[in-house]
Amino acid sequence: MWKREKMWMIKPPTEHPKESKYRPVLESLVPRDPMSRFNLKRSSPKDEFPNLGGNRTLMGRILNLHMYTRQFNRATESGVIFDDIIRPGLEDPGQSVGPKAVGCLAGDAQSYILFCDFFDRIIESYHGYKVTSDTIQESDFNYDNLKGGDDFDQAYALSCEVTVGRSIEDYSFPTHCSRGERRQLLILAKTALEQLAEDLPGKLYSIDELSQETEDRGVVMDAPPSFLMKIGVARDWPDARALWLSKDGTLAVWVNMEDHLKLVSYRSDACLQEAFKTICINVLKMEAVYNKRKHPFIWKPHLGWVISSPAEVGTGLKASVTVKLLHLAENKRMDDILDRLRLQMEATSCPGVYKISNLQTIGLTEVVLTQLVVDGVKLLIRMEKRLKNNSGIEDLVPTRK
Repeated sequence: MWKREKMWMIKPPTEHPKESKYRPVLESLVPRDPMSRFNLKRSSPKDEFPNLGGNRTLMGRILNLHMYTRQFNRATESGVIFDDIIRPGLEDPGQSVGPKAVGCLAGDAQSYILFCDFFDRIIESYHGYKVTSDTIQESDFNYDNLKGGDDFDQAYALSCEVTVGRSIEDYSFPTHCSRGERRQLLILAKTALEQLAEDLPGKLYSIDELSQETEDRGVVMDAPPSFLMKIGVARDWPDARALWLSKDGTLAVWVNMEDHLKLVSYRSDACLQEAFKTICINVLKMEAVYNKRKHPFIWKPHLGWVISSPAEVGTGLKASVTVKLLHLAENKRMDDILDRLRLQMEATSCPGVYKISNLQTIGLTEVVLTQLVVDGVKLLIRMEKRLKNNSGIEDLVPTRK
């Protein structure tokens, strides 16, 4: 009996003539569209079209029945359909004030290709940048090319932060990934962070450990943040989510939150130059580790670094400075000034204090985007001083870039 089983492993089963004859015909009838794998109980696109009344996101403004119909029967290889893409904007329809929300998230890297009709319009509307097959996103992590950022007037500039997001090739994004994928991503992150700690000592905490050991460092998380719940990222909480903190406090790395990885450098002295340097050095180190393990960060020539939100594709980088603007924030020209500087402003919990950051993340390099923030914040502080002394600012208003 054992011998026959062994022979069966060596010899292929006998093929019957009819099977050989009809197999090509049968295989040709199998649809290649991944949507054929599903048996979704859906009506027509018209019947399934979402109610976008009162929706203040870019998705709500751009999506119409014609576009929805074109995307309706498409699915990526991992099973992402268009309703998955727009679900975050339906759960959180946006606010009438504050930074504009895109209202959509990619479920995997292929989403940006399969649903490009939709995503390219979102990117163009949000960033003011037109995506074409001819455009190439450039990258520059040479922090020595950044001019300034270490000389803000600290009576006005209170703190700063630089973040950069990354996604890993061959894994679905957090809105769509399975438990197994999320756990594998954590294992990869542990390996990379162990090597990072050789030059920058630190410790990896599970989400459960945060409330116990990191309260003295200002990091506590008893429940998933509400925004993660709204966008559908908090499934199976807190399974395989983690935070790595450097001992010197210069760097934090979030694992499996809104992106596979998010590196954060925060400084209470508002030295944006040092925060940017920290990010540049360590994201390159982590990239080398992931490349060595055959799991590179996702890069598309026309989109740059691809992550889940179209609001951050290109560089994945956000540089921000928290600034005291008691007078300028109330000025009638403030929105126009920010638009000319290509910056955005977000109110904090402290009256008169705002977070100023780059809006655009694609079409420019990391250095250029951070330079926009450096130069813009310096100009805003000059304007604030003028207004404090009851002087005009018209001569300081920049031309549109």
